[in-house]
Amino acid sequence: MPRRFDWRSFDPASLIASKRGRRVSVCIPARDEQATVGDVVRVVAEELVSGCGLVDELVVVDDGSVDATAKEAEAAGAQVVALPEPRGKGQAMWQGLQATTGELVAYCDADIYGFAPRFVTGLLGPLLLDSSISLVKGAYRRPLDGVKGEGGRVTELVAKPLISLLFPELAKLNQPLAGEWAAPRAVLKDLSYAGGYGVELGVLVDVAERYGAASIAECDLGERQHRNRPLSELAPQAETIIRLALERAGLLPLL
Repeated sequence: MPRRFDWRSFDPASLIASKRGRRVSVCIPARDEQATVGDVVRVVAEELVSGCGLVDELVVVDDGSVDATAKEAEAAGAQVVALPEPRGKGQAMWQGLQATTGELVAYCDADIYGFAPRFVTGLLGPLLLDSSISLVKGAYRRPLDGVKGEGGRVTELVAKPLISLLFPELAKLNQPLAGEWAAPRAVLKDLSYAGGYGVELGVLVDVAERYGAASIAECDLGERQHRNRPLSELAPQAETIIRLALERAGLLPLL
């Protein structure tokens, strides 16, 4: 059973004292997200970097975008690491880890509408206050086309059933594929970041195997609205998740 937290328990100002000299990095992987990445970066830069100093470093990894993602991110206050061609979300996140220096690293997706500081403070709070936690996953409610509770189709129809069957110790997590998560660099540096959309499940399974499922926490971040993808784009994501789960369970050879 993961330990559960709520973002309202973590005020940015009160968390600063808990840093105890540790640096905090926020990394945002992005591909063709010019419509939203600027707003996401601006919230972190203005409220958590310059605003209160909770975050020391803010990096956007532009995964071969063909739009103005990099320009928008830089204008909003991020350091941009530009990959010359798309390498997939997992590799973008790994490049972000290499480009940052913080002892604690938080990842956030770039396609969120109405991004707020809680998406970062809710991840950092448990790590700053409890050294026994090795990974914090975001949990949230996801509407689909304005209908509450109908989002997260790959999560609900693919990831959760697979996890329940193959990794039952992780079955109580509400959002195992959440793009908002954080961990100490000491944990992340020795993990293998799976390619593409399998990265979140791969990290989750690897952390549970190495550090124990009891070291994983989940924080309620409220409601999360993002760009919902059509079924034609969800099918490749679902296949990636299925393959990754079967590989980690030893039922398929590693590619």
